[in-house]
Amino acid sequence: MSRPDFSRRHFLKLAGLGVAALNPLLAAAEPRKEQDYLVYIGTYAKPEAESIFLYSLNPVTGALARVNGFKAGENPSYLTLAADRRHLYAVNETTEYEGAKSGAVSAFAIDGRTGGLTLLNRQPSLGGAPCYISLDHTNHTALVANYVGGNVSAFPVQANGQLSPSSALDQHHGTGPHKNQTSPHAHCILPDPANRFAFAVDLGTDQVTGYQLDVKQGKLTPNQTPAFTAKPGAGPRHLTFHPNKRWAFLINELNSSVTALNYNAAQGTFTEIQTLSSLPADFKGENSCADIHVSPDGKFLYGSNRGHNSIVVFAIDASGHLTLVQHADVQGKTPRNFTLDPTGRILLVANQNSNNIISYFIDKQTGKLRPTGKSVELPSPVYLQILPDFRKV
Repeated sequence: MSRPDFSRRHFLKLAGLGVAALNPLLAAAEPRKEQDYLVYIGTYAKPEAESIFLYSLNPVTGALARVNGFKAGENPSYLTLAADRRHLYAVNETTEYEGAKSGAVSAFAIDGRTGGLTLLNRQPSLGGAPCYISLDHTNHTALVANYVGGNVSAFPVQANGQLSPSSALDQHHGTGPHKNQTSPHAHCILPDPANRFAFAVDLGTDQVTGYQLDVKQGKLTPNQTPAFTAKPGAGPRHLTFHPNKRWAFLINELNSSVTALNYNAAQGTFTEIQTLSSLPADFKGENSCADIHVSPDGKFLYGSNRGHNSIVVFAIDASGHLTLVQHADVQGKTPRNFTLDPTGRILLVANQNSNNIISYFIDKQTGKLRPTGKSVELPSPVYLQILPDFRKV
């Protein structure tokens, strides 16, 4: 039997006092404990295999350590987390589900003690190969982009975290000049910062479609004109907003470029500031872009290159213009998704075709990436969802 802690420190803790209350100088001298993180990892996996993994992340060293793996269905390739961290949602990126030309959307309960996942329910996505899922800012509606289906759908989120059947479906139309643009390919859908509009990025049509977002009814009402039209053959893939809510950035898969945008929050439209290549000027091979993120402080923009196998780093100036900073080797193949920790000090890259995840230190002054020397191996990692470690262990 363990001995009760009757130390002075324990007494102060029980009394609601810390060392700082007794001696502020002593408290200041004690090293501050860093916030640890958890990372949920989506993969391409068979239905019977573990397909979502949970790792812990040390924010000082960049080391990842496996916590658990979960059988979460086939190809849970994109994840999103509820704001209260009680539920996780995933697309199951398949082209057939329950005999129909559709993928699926899965809802999971998160165990607050261990971080474990329990399947709550699953709904058809109403389009083949769902590849993106997000939640509106009130967590009332899940938004899904179906790549092969070329459409987007919405799902009301119930009080218990389960997903109701789809409440909205919008089919995209059109083509583009590239060989991969023979039909619409919805690749991303997310709400704007005000939760007034949702924007769907379509690789097949070179367009960003704006929707009026009704989260109470789970409805998407398309605007009459596109929110933005990219250059023909650009193949826009993912969109992200700047912390100032006035700018957004679009990464274009097919022509390997990044577009900086001004955002008109009143109209739900974008205008181009600048478009730059994501590649070095002397690169001659094949490449396709994937993911894009802004640093938490808004100073830098990061994008992934599949083929050149790098993370491109841009500095963002006071007008939203970009300046190239670096191309960082990802030490693997096909960097699909990547993520930054909430402090902007660590960046993780999921290399799909080399089956590894690499971590980098971020220089907060220059934005440059430096490998930590830490990595882990797991099958076909394609999405990383990072959050503070909430486990009661």
